[in-house]
Amino acid sequence: MEGDENSNPRSPLEGESSPRHPNSLNPVPPMLGREGLIDRTQFVRIIIQALYSLGYRKAAAVLELDSGVQLDSPEYTSLLFDIMAGRWDECVATINSIDDLEAEVRARACFLVWKEQFLELLGSGDGLLAAKDVLWKRIAPLDMDRRRVHKLARSLISSEGIVTEENRVSRRIKLLLDLVELLPPWVRVPSGRLEHLVETTVLKQAASCFYHNSPDAVTLYADHECSQEQIPSKCIQTLCDHKNEVWFVQFSNNGVYLATSSRDCTAIIWTVKDDDTVSRKHILEGHMKPISFVAWSPDDMMLLTCGNGEALKLWDVETGMCKLTFTGPVNRIISSCAWFPNSDKIVCGSCEPDNCIFTCDLEGKELEVWEGERMPKVSDLAVTPDGCCLISICSSREIWIRDFPRGKERFIHEDHSITSLSLSRDGQSLIVNLNSEEIHLWNVNATSDVPDKFRGHKQGKYVIRSCFGGSNCLFIASGSEDSQIYIWQRHHEMPIKVLSGHSKTVNSVSWNPMKPHMLASASDDETVRIWVANRNPTKIFT
Repeated sequence: MEGDENSNPRSPLEGESSPRHPNSLNPVPPMLGREGLIDRTQFVRIIIQALYSLGYRKAAAVLELDSGVQLDSPEYTSLLFDIMAGRWDECVATINSIDDLEAEVRARACFLVWKEQFLELLGSGDGLLAAKDVLWKRIAPLDMDRRRVHKLARSLISSEGIVTEENRVSRRIKLLLDLVELLPPWVRVPSGRLEHLVETTVLKQAASCFYHNSPDAVTLYADHECSQEQIPSKCIQTLCDHKNEVWFVQFSNNGVYLATSSRDCTAIIWTVKDDDTVSRKHILEGHMKPISFVAWSPDDMMLLTCGNGEALKLWDVETGMCKLTFTGPVNRIISSCAWFPNSDKIVCGSCEPDNCIFTCDLEGKELEVWEGERMPKVSDLAVTPDGCCLISICSSREIWIRDFPRGKERFIHEDHSITSLSLSRDGQSLIVNLNSEEIHLWNVNATSDVPDKFRGHKQGKYVIRSCFGGSNCLFIASGSEDSQIYIWQRHHEMPIKVLSGHSKTVNSVSWNPMKPHMLASASDDETVRIWVANRNPTKIFT
C-alpha cells in the first residue's frame, strides 16, 4: 500500500538505487570514496561489525537503526534460528537460495547440514531408521567424496561421532560457524574485517615506502612516507683498537654487543650503549693467525672465533675467557661455522685434512659428519633460525640447501665465485656476494631459478660480506673494494645510499637487529665505524 513503510518486502541489505538517510531528504549515494569504488552498504556493515567487536554495542545498534543497514544478512539470520531449532530442510533451502555459490561449495554446505541431522538422529536412541533415510536420500545423492559417505555409513554400526543431547547445542553452533566459513562473506561479515583492511593498507604503505626503517607504529591519520634520514648515514664513532686490517664485524642477536675480528689475531667484544656508541668490553687473545670470522650463539652468551686456517675457539661473552678450543679427533682446520637455535651445538665446514661438514656439541664431540671423495670444499655456511635447514657454499659456485627433517636437498648454481653468505633473521631469504660485482638474493624455500640482483658496489679480488638489516630486513648493506658502504632497498637493484668515510676496502658490515637505525662497518684501514640514522627523522606525509 502506498505510503506504508512495511510494503517493500526487500531486505535493507539489497539496497536501493538512491537510499535516503532517515534524517535527510537528500539521497545517500550508494557508492563512496573519491573513485566511487566503495559500496555504502558493505562499508556500513563492516563498521557495525567493528563496533560490536570493540564492545560498543549501543553505538552499533544506533548505526544499524540510523542507516537502515543490518549487520546480519537475512540468510545468516535464517540459518542461525533454523540450525538452533533443528529445522534442517529450512537450512538447506536457505543455502540453495544463495545464487553466487559454486556447485562444490553448495554440496559441501548441504552435506554439513545433513551430516548433523544424521548424527543427531543416531544419538537420539530411536532414530536409526530416520538416520538411514537421511543417509541414502539426502547425503548419498550429493556430489561428495564417497569415502566421507562410507564413513558416515559405518557410524550406523560403530556409533562413531554421534551427537548426544548433552553436546547438541555446541555441535549446532559449530555447524553454524563451519557454514559461515564456506558461504560468501556477505552472508556474515568476517570477524575483524575492518582491522584487516586497515592493517593491510598500513603494511602496503610501509612496504612501498622507499626509506621505511622505523619500528614505530605507523599513524592512521595520514598516508605514510619516510625520508632518507631513516637510513644509517652518519658516522658517530670510529674504533681504532685493532692494529691491523679488520675482517669481520657482527652485532649480537639482542643488539647489546658488537664483535669484531682482525688480521692482528684478536677479536674484540664491544658493548652497545643507549646513545648508540660502543665501548670495549673484552679483547679475545689466543689465536696465532688472523681471525676470519666470528659467530654469536643464539642466546648471545657465547662467541665462536675462527682463525684463518686455524682451530675454532669458544668464548664466554660475560668473562671474555676461552671455554674450549675445538680440535676434534683428526685436528680439522675449520673454514666456517654456525650455531643451531638452542645454542647447544654447532655445525662446521672443514677443508683440511679433507673436505667435510660436521656437527659437534660444546665439548667438541663430533655428532654427525658428511664427508667422502665427492664432498666439495665448503667456504661458508648458515643454519636457519628454526634449525630445519643447513645452507652451505660449496665449490665456490654452488649453494647447497639441506632440509634436515625431510632429508631433501636443493642446489643453486651461480655462474661466478661466491665469496660470502648471509641469512635474513627469519631464515626465509639468503644473499650471496659474487666476485662479478653482484649480490644475489634467493628465497630459501622457493624453487625460483632467478634471484633478485643488486649492483653498484665494487668487488673482484677480496672477500666482501653483506647483510640484511633495517625494519623487517627491508634493506641490504655491503662493503666494497672502493672503501665505501652500499645500501639497497631489497626491492630495488641499485643502491639508495652510499656511505663514505673509510680509506680502504670495507670487508664486512652488520646491521643492529634491535636498532634498525644503527650499522657497523669493518675495513682494511684498521678501523670499525659506527653509523646511525637521525633518531627523530622528519616524516613526510602526503
